[in-house]
Amino acid sequence: MKLITAIVRQDRLEALADALVAAGARGLTVTDVRGFGRQYGQLAAAHLAGVRKVEFLPKVRLELLIHDSGAAALVQEIAKQSETGDIGDGKIWVTPVEGALRIRTGERDDDAL
Repeated sequence: MKLITAIVRQDRLEALADALVAAGARGLTVTDVRGFGRQYGQLAAAHLAGVRKVEFLPKVRLELLIHDSGAAALVQEIAKQSETGDIGDGKIWVTPVEGALRIRTGERDDDAL
């Protein structure tokens, strides 16, 4: 199992969620977050001019648990739906998951997905 985590622009969320469901995602957790990346939350011109004032930008954090075999396709779908070509499109990372438990039924690991 893999945990896919992505930080993306808020305005991409609805289309992204629809695309992920169409691509096979069976669950998704979304959290409103704020943060900054390499540009410290500044526009490109300010960053290149050496401005180092930190601005926390609003983003959304997506998390989804998936079978190993489906992870690469969902990562690609997240990237496709989130990419604008502008600074601040976000980041995706994938983490191995040792185990999972569906609380309601007691199903474990792959059966819990």
